[in-house]
Amino acid sequence: MGKIKLISKSIALVGIFVFSQVVFSQITNDTITSGEIDTLTLKEPKRLQFGCGFGLNFVGGTTLGLSPNLTYNVSDKVAFGLGVQWNYLSIKNIQNTTTYGANTFFQYRPSQKIMTLLEFAQLRVSTKTEIDDSKNSYWDSALFVGAGFNVTDKISVGAKFNMLYNEDESVYSSPVIPFVNISF
Repeated sequence: MGKIKLISKSIALVGIFVFSQVVFSQITNDTITSGEIDTLTLKEPKRLQFGCGFGLNFVGGTTLGLSPNLTYNVSDKVAFGLGVQWNYLSIKNIQNTTTYGANTFFQYRPSQKIMTLLEFAQLRVSTKTEIDDSKNSYWDSALFVGAGFNVTDKISVGAKFNMLYNEDESVYSSPVIPFVNISF
């Protein structure tokens, strides 16, 4: 019961912060349209962006991950999105784990270089243990709160914290997960 209260309070605080910023902002890129000003052409920013997160690790085994997503920019500060995920983890002669699923997310950018993230993911986990030749499949949910740094307009790096993390049941080895996202 305490975990649900913590999650509810966190979502409420993030929501209040985000919506207070949106309500009190006076000018956004939405008010700028294509046109000529002193022979310069201003371009309207893209509303819909395709992005792709990825992961690759060879320490202690092999980990591969791919997570394409589609983001809709409501304004220069607020964005919503949907994505799919696929991950593969292999520890030689011990275990193979494959996960796939979907996620939905909300991003708020208080400045051009900083972005905050609220994300929900639902993953199907299939694990095969080679030691005792057992198989296990289950669903895992994750609610992430995170922040990142926009290296460029198209590349973001950061970390997110899984609010639903349970050491005994989660597919993730840690509640904190780094991320890299590239937009096109």
